[in-house]
Amino acid sequence: MSNDSSISETKEPERSHSVFRAAIASRVLLFVLIVFWRSLISPYDTSASLNPNCLSSNTTHPSPAVESVLWPRIGSAIEDSIVWDGVYFLRIALCGYEYEQTYAFLPIFPICIRLLSRTVFAPLIPVIGYRAVLGLSGYFINNVAFLFAAVYLYRLSVIILKDTGAAFRASILFCFNPASIFYSSLYSESLYALFSFGGLYHLISGSNTMAVILLALSASARSNGVLNAGYFCFQAMHQAHDAIFHEGRVGLAVQVLISGAVQSLCIFVPFIAFQVYGYYNICLGHMPYEMRPWCKARLPLLYNYLQSHYWGVGFLRYFQLKQLPNFLLATPILSLALFSIVRYAELRPEIFFSLGFRISRKEKDFASVFYTLGTDQRSKVAQFSENSSHKALREDQAIRRRKQKSKEEFTDSLKNPLPLEKESFLFPVKSGYSSILVLPFVLHLGFMAATAFLVMHVQVATRFLSSSPPLYWFASYLMVIPGTGRRWGYLIWAYSAAYILLGSLLFSNFYPFT
Repeated sequence: MSNDSSISETKEPERSHSVFRAAIASRVLLFVLIVFWRSLISPYDTSASLNPNCLSSNTTHPSPAVESVLWPRIGSAIEDSIVWDGVYFLRIALCGYEYEQTYAFLPIFPICIRLLSRTVFAPLIPVIGYRAVLGLSGYFINNVAFLFAAVYLYRLSVIILKDTGAAFRASILFCFNPASIFYSSLYSESLYALFSFGGLYHLISGSNTMAVILLALSASARSNGVLNAGYFCFQAMHQAHDAIFHEGRVGLAVQVLISGAVQSLCIFVPFIAFQVYGYYNICLGHMPYEMRPWCKARLPLLYNYLQSHYWGVGFLRYFQLKQLPNFLLATPILSLALFSIVRYAELRPEIFFSLGFRISRKEKDFASVFYTLGTDQRSKVAQFSENSSHKALREDQAIRRRKQKSKEEFTDSLKNPLPLEKESFLFPVKSGYSSILVLPFVLHLGFMAATAFLVMHVQVATRFLSSSPPLYWFASYLMVIPGTGRRWGYLIWAYSAAYILLGSLLFSNFYPFT
């Protein structure tokens, strides 16, 4: 038995390292493909290299003249590779928020680019030029963030699925996901994935403070990061339900709801603060504009106005015949999202349609991080009422002992993962994709998929949904279904390979992709 334990203890770290190596391999592959396509095909639009002077004369680090750069050709090659939204991020890092439409791009990625370019990569400025160093900094940040995001996804998947094989497959699928080109370009997807996966991992691990910090950072990388507040709302609702119906403490339920509301608000703070910053700069006369229409609104929300006014984003506004090719481009990812949600609903219809409120006490205790009060919260129950009887105290202590024992068994199972048939014997509750821990992730995916299909530019769904863990969990189980698993595996990998090739070809040469 000790030999089996020692083998199991080394298995998870080895797979974690394998995920890290796979992430590196995927980034190297993307780099090779980008260089290959750029050398083979002329870009559709060559305006990306244009670099007009900043509007403000207070720019603290202007770009050196081309004549003073030691290796101008390398610098030009880096600058020419920056296309699509990368041009906006680079311009913001160089000049700040000059134009109204630039406020559609949240600040943490440009801030990181600027900091790295002025510290670690500062010696390269005389060699390739400041703008090229900014671009190089962005590429470095994105690719490194992607490596750690993949590892965080693996660790999160192990805890959620209790199946190291499925967790490993899901993480490898993420390393070679269909939106891979955006995780190696000057986009904020990699930082968002890192903060999102990291925050969810710490939330599941019981470190709420770190979870709030990381998920708040995800909301400063991409606007959909504010949806991560939904996990705290889900947790608060279920813990309040537990406090009322199992502890009989209404006051404690109120306390839990207030705590959940504060945690959720913290995730919104970076996004809200940025909207206030935009209002101050644009509406209060600090930018060369007339009073903009959104400034006069009762709730002057800059981001919604920008998406609607400049990009035509709105409910059903993209449902036009000419957009049919874009709907076809998004069909694979939307289909995978739909099938993953429907399959979970088929596996656990009662908890899916009841939002998790109709499940057994045993399963709730198994997934206590979302569904029941934690040990520290339960310890407050004894202090909550001065008239608590000795019997109630003894029951509370018994609950604590059972919770601690369950926690120790669960921790040991992570260190020493068991085969699925042994897991099902020792853990009568359902694990894998049918676990009740998957429910909040599926609900989150459902909301995002509906938004992508009904509101957004639908072709963006490929990268918009690429950071949703249930897609990879569901796909990893499809690949091992007896009889049809191999065919599903071929189909999934063919889809990923096709979009990686297509994306690296079109996107890197400034052709429309997603």
